[in-house]
Amino acid sequence: MTERRFDPTRGEWVTFATHRQNRTYKPADYCPLCPTRPGEEPTEIPYPSFEVATFDNRFPSFSPRPPAPAVEGSALYPVAPASGRCEVVVYSDDHDATFADLELERVRMIVDVWADRSAILGDDPAIAYVMPFENKGETVGTTLSHPHGQIYGYPDIPPLPLRELDAALEHRRRTGSCVHCDVVAAEVADGRRVVAEQGRLVAWVPFWARFPYEVHIAPRPHRPTLPGLDDAERDDLASLLSVVARAYDQLWGFSLPYVMAFHQRPSDGDDGWEPVSHLHAELCPPNRAADRLKYLAGSELAGGAFVTDVAPEAAASALRDAIRRGR
Repeated sequence: MTERRFDPTRGEWVTFATHRQNRTYKPADYCPLCPTRPGEEPTEIPYPSFEVATFDNRFPSFSPRPPAPAVEGSALYPVAPASGRCEVVVYSDDHDATFADLELERVRMIVDVWADRSAILGDDPAIAYVMPFENKGETVGTTLSHPHGQIYGYPDIPPLPLRELDAALEHRRRTGSCVHCDVVAAEVADGRRVVAEQGRLVAWVPFWARFPYEVHIAPRPHRPTLPGLDDAERDDLASLLSVVARAYDQLWGFSLPYVMAFHQRPSDGDDGWEPVSHLHAELCPPNRAADRLKYLAGSELAGGAFVTDVAPEAAASALRDAIRRGR
């Protein structure tokens, strides 16, 4: 079963992809993301070596030609096919590497891949929003340890980006400006929560950080999308992503798990999003200390109200120290 069902109590779509129960799960002696080497079992990538590879997910949540829903909808409970795209981006042919281990040139190549695929998927009229993301580490649910991320092309704008966009519309109505432009300017002026800067881009721990060591990365100028970054800005983004990923690993001396996702302008054809869509990456590690996790429990899962254990100013200071130690 692959279909979308509407929740009228929240005004949100929920996707069911029951075939994903049978997806590859922590294989012990075979990695489908490694190169296909002579004499060995074929993988998803039919080459003996590669730099960066992209392909359609074999177990997609959304697909270009989804089956008809298994249940009949109603006025109260609409259903829809799970249209869209799910792609895998493999960062390296080195099975044991992580994003933090990649050379800067490789990270820059990945930024171009994200931008190119965002443009291509965004041109599909069935796709309303494109989000590149990475789940790193078993703690956040990764089932394949090979360094990789994904790109989802959603049939509608996902709830969290939509909430951000609605807030940005209201901010623009009240002030006439882009809320993220204002936030970046305020963080640079304050400085206490800034982790690193590179050219036109800034990395900082948000004033409202929901996860203790959450970091956002965004351009100072108003840039709505990854494809809209020029070459210099893509260089800056690659550099900051590498700096932050390495700072995470330096923080407590082990490879820190995280979820990284890019929020950008919707591709639903509505030009009204352009002035309020400010490209930014959000990196959220689940750790609140080296040996303690930030669990999402009653207040967060049931109420959507985050309670955070580390002050953003302290987290930013610790990450700056980690950057200095890693030099």
